[in-house]
Amino acid sequence: MRRLLQALFALLPLAVLAPPAQAQETAPDALVKSVSQEVLDIVRRDKDIQSGNTRKTIELVETKVLPHFDFVHMTALAMGPNWRRATPEQQRALTDQFRTLLVRTYSTALSSYKNHTIDFKPLRAQPGDNDVIVRSEVKQPGQQPVSIDYSMEKTAASWKVYDVQVGGVSLVTTYRDTFTNEVRQGGIDGLIRSLEDKNRQLASAEKK
Repeated sequence: MRRLLQALFALLPLAVLAPPAQAQETAPDALVKSVSQEVLDIVRRDKDIQSGNTRKTIELVETKVLPHFDFVHMTALAMGPNWRRATPEQQRALTDQFRTLLVRTYSTALSSYKNHTIDFKPLRAQPGDNDVIVRSEVKQPGQQPVSIDYSMEKTAASWKVYDVQVGGVSLVTTYRDTFTNEVRQGGIDGLIRSLEDKNRQLASAEKK
């Protein structure tokens, strides 16, 4: 599970750097394509990130990637029916811990992907569509290409990513199975504690 998620997040070009006014005028595939290249260029230039500098890698993820994900939507989808059973306080805690987990998972693997290239497929969407899938293929030296598909929705501010499929495997679906099992065993508060524990373990590992 951990290896799958690290591979998934390390391959995410992820998101949109344009300001909201521009984002509303630019197609979602063009936004993902431009930022994909920018993130990869930063990784290729920054020797600290390549050598595993956790602080700089997390800073890159926080500033360039995460503002353009809808984490509330992602967490709700990952929780499934259990989301409606959670209190507003529990929903906020789940979203915060899920976001932190994804930051650490992505940051852990990002430094090793400086040699990847990304090809984007033509966007299959109609004018006025507010929910689209941006399809791409990541080519890795010495390995088979991997498909990366971004589910994106148009919000009042900009396009946001709410799910990613790597090689046909959905991030949201993968976590939904895990979250359902955790809730079944320890309730929603048990899931929150489990996420907190995982985040503490990852934070401790980063300091070693």
